[in-house]
Amino acid sequence: MIDARTAHADGVERLLESFRALGPTDSVRLAKSTSNLFRSRASSPSPGLDTSGLTSVISVDPDARTADVAGMCTYEELVSATLSFGLAPLVVPQLKTITLGGAVTGLGIESTSFRRGLPHESVLEMDILTGTGEIVTASPHANADLFRSFPNSYGTLGYAVRLRIELEPVEPFVALTHVRFHTVAELVAAMDRIVETGRHEGSRVDYLDGVVFSADESYLCLGTQTASAGPTSDYTGQHIYYRSIRHDDGAETDRLTIHDYLWRWDADWFWCSQAFGAQHPALRRLWPRRYRRSSFYWKLMRLERRFDIGDRLEKLKGRPPRERVVQDVEVPVERCAEFLDWFLDAVPIEPIWLCPLRVRDGRDWPLYPLQPGRTYVNVGFWSTVPVGQGEGETNRMIERKVTELAGHKSLYSDAFYSREEFDDLYGGDAYRAVKSRYDPDSRLLDLYAKAVQRR
Repeated sequence: MIDARTAHADGVERLLESFRALGPTDSVRLAKSTSNLFRSRASSPSPGLDTSGLTSVISVDPDARTADVAGMCTYEELVSATLSFGLAPLVVPQLKTITLGGAVTGLGIESTSFRRGLPHESVLEMDILTGTGEIVTASPHANADLFRSFPNSYGTLGYAVRLRIELEPVEPFVALTHVRFHTVAELVAAMDRIVETGRHEGSRVDYLDGVVFSADESYLCLGTQTASAGPTSDYTGQHIYYRSIRHDDGAETDRLTIHDYLWRWDADWFWCSQAFGAQHPALRRLWPRRYRRSSFYWKLMRLERRFDIGDRLEKLKGRPPRERVVQDVEVPVERCAEFLDWFLDAVPIEPIWLCPLRVRDGRDWPLYPLQPGRTYVNVGFWSTVPVGQGEGETNRMIERKVTELAGHKSLYSDAFYSREEFDDLYGGDAYRAVKSRYDPDSRLLDLYAKAVQRR
């Protein structure tokens, strides 16, 4: 039987062979069946690189609390491997099919981010396939410019084929407290205090996120690891996690296994499964459990976009087409209530997800610069609105507001910045310097072209 390291080496060789098989003018892209990007992408006639051997956990070192992981390994598989040692990645993005390489090059976030930062901050070193067709090892001490610029480069500086990451010990269960607030200002103030102290009413907080349902109904979801056994909830069946959060006043408690906590949002793609009828009680009873997951809803959404089903239905009802507003933005905590008040008044989308974060140290990440020591709040909103007068009218309005409040926007979805705005927000000079060194012939797409122009 081939061991994991040998299998990985074979996978890297197949990747390199597929790169060498490309013509000199062929664009370089990965061949993969899944994606968590929401940008419209132009099709490419070039064959994708063979990543079939880069989907596994290579090794877990429980003593060093590290794991070596192939770049296309999903967090679902990674978490399965690490939990058997009582360990977990420092940040586990919410959806099972997000890959480790994708979360690092495209950013990721979750409810540990207020104490553990973003996924790329727990990377110790990476092997990266660059635009020259070479495998380069990047770390804080070797090829440090590539290491620092890789996060938020979205595959335009190369593809991670192996990543060594830190792990942390976890307990078998998570005790949850859902605290209701009647104004977003109160919620944001409480969130800020918890980030600063790591505690709420004297109790330790290990996990922190929140949901805004309306201007007068919002919640913080506080999680604490525990080894104490007891009854646990299950939100992969008839019960729906985000609905369990809601109550009239005060605080309510819940309890999940650590596995189910990490994937609590996946079974209903937060609340987006409602668009496919998966939350209707009668249909949900018939919906196979194996299809209650984000990867299946993503396939349904791709079919909807391919055939314009949503817009066709709107036309039959005598209504205009709809603009997709699927975004995550980071806003400084001191401006978060202002942003939420504006958003609730200007954009007809609810619920809204909140997740606070702080970068772990003073290290420079030039393509997504966040100030050390400053708390930001990730605000996630994923829906559609009626189209306006121009292309992307609501998205453009949100971009302007986020920039006004000294925030940043993730680039996994549609973006409408000018080149000058984009360079200012996403480290244009630093990006071009690294691009010229590791992809001098521009075999990989330019970041601005990929994030903004390819619509």
